[in-house]
Amino acid sequence: MNTELNQLTDKVIGAAIEVHRELGPGLLESAYQRALAYELTLRGIAFEEQKLCPIKYKGLIIEDAYRLDFLVAGVVVVELKTVECLAYVHEAQVLTYLKFTGCHLGLLMNFHATTLIKGLRRLAL
Repeated sequence: MNTELNQLTDKVIGAAIEVHRELGPGLLESAYQRALAYELTLRGIAFEEQKLCPIKYKGLIIEDAYRLDFLVAGVVVVELKTVECLAYVHEAQVLTYLKFTGCHLGLLMNFHATTLIKGLRRLAL
């Protein structure tokens, strides 16, 4: 992973940790999403929220198949969860997003974890 991408993901993770420290676990995903969007804005990190992720199947393009929670700087997919425990299906979801966006790095964040680091996964293609 190159240095710029590493620095970017570190900034995103830092913003998410700040949100988790302030709010703690136990809220709905939508609350964390709005707070993280605000924190990313405060930190001057470029992002798109609820970005459509079209998929292609044998020439068919399904424009609204998925929505990314965040696409950061056009290169990092960020998926938020508020679940008891991250499962393989959550990682598979992010890997699918990477495949269809052409991005190479994704962050899966579970805000239900006691500390965000315990609920954080970096996934790469």
